[in-house]
Amino acid sequence: MSEPLFIKLRKRLAVKPESIITLGDICQLFWDGRREEALARMPVYQVKPSDGNLIIIDIMQVIKQIRRVYPEAALEVQGSAHIIVEVMNPRKKASLLLVAMVWVLLFVGAGLAIMNFHTDVSMPQVHQRIYSLITGQKSKQPLWLQIPYSFGIGLGMILFFNHIFQKRINEEPSPLEVELFLYQQNLDQYYIQHENQENERTKP
Repeated sequence: MSEPLFIKLRKRLAVKPESIITLGDICQLFWDGRREEALARMPVYQVKPSDGNLIIIDIMQVIKQIRRVYPEAALEVQGSAHIIVEVMNPRKKASLLLVAMVWVLLFVGAGLAIMNFHTDVSMPQVHQRIYSLITGQKSKQPLWLQIPYSFGIGLGMILFFNHIFQKRINEEPSPLEVELFLYQQNLDQYYIQHENQENERTKP
């Protein structure tokens, strides 16, 4: 009995415009060495300018290509049924003026959000009360509480996002990275579902 060919589609692939996508690029293959190497070099798709930024390759396209060369091969398909290929088109250089405007907008917006939160929870009165309980005296500006608290907000944000500029503090992903990962997963599912619906509509 011949050994089956095991196929597992990768999740995502990034290629340059007008690249030729091979079976080895989009699949993990396990077979005997000689035929496995030949299959890995087999072209599956030619990226065209009309494809845009994303291409969905279905496992059925892969199986058709393999059956064309090895019609009698026993196939064992595992993993996802689709792979998303991202075409890395050249990006325009970011405008420094636009980046500065966005930075200022985010900075002011974050500052206003923190100040509004402190107003809602009456933070100045809380600090005054804590100061009065500890020292037995009243002060409208207990700076020895407010100054460390202000530095603590910044330190807390650094620890929360797990980054100091581009340097990661530890290997644990930050909540923002987890949310971006979940967002990317949902986006990929939308692309795949949308592609399937388009294919259903274009059937004769």
